[in-house]
Amino acid sequence: MLILLAFIIVFHITSAALLFISTIDNAWWVGDNFSTDVWRMCSRNISTCVAITDQFREYQSIQAVQAGMILSTIFCCVGFLVFILQLFRLKQGERFVLTSIIQLLSCLCVMIAASIYTDRHEELHMSNAYIVEVSEGQYGYSFVLAWIAFAFTLISGVMYLILRKRK
Repeated sequence: MLILLAFIIVFHITSAALLFISTIDNAWWVGDNFSTDVWRMCSRNISTCVAITDQFREYQSIQAVQAGMILSTIFCCVGFLVFILQLFRLKQGERFVLTSIIQLLSCLCVMIAASIYTDRHEELHMSNAYIVEVSEGQYGYSFVLAWIAFAFTLISGVMYLILRKRK
């Protein structure tokens, strides 16, 4: 049981780390001379970064992605704290339902954020406010990590739903 508990804790911490990296790092959309995320766009040629503000087209979509990723990260961290509390407070045989619900909410938020970005990426990168042309690019590793974090939080949420407290 101790090995299973250690695996679940490591899995949850890995999910949180993936969410932090995908939310913070500047690699959602990359090209030869630029990288952009949901916060800013950086040009490698002139070593300049521009914050994404309301002067960009589809700024509301970017804000929805930002909110989804932040909420997902917060839910994942709160879920871990609730799991630790439930670990010591639950009676033997009870399930970690609250932890599961919080983790599944995290899963839902990251799925919504990544889905919005996937659907709107063409419109997001057509703005004249960018300092370089960003329409010719590809998804970066932060975007991929967001989808991997979706899978991890989903699996984690289901594991907590199945898991019972044992001796």
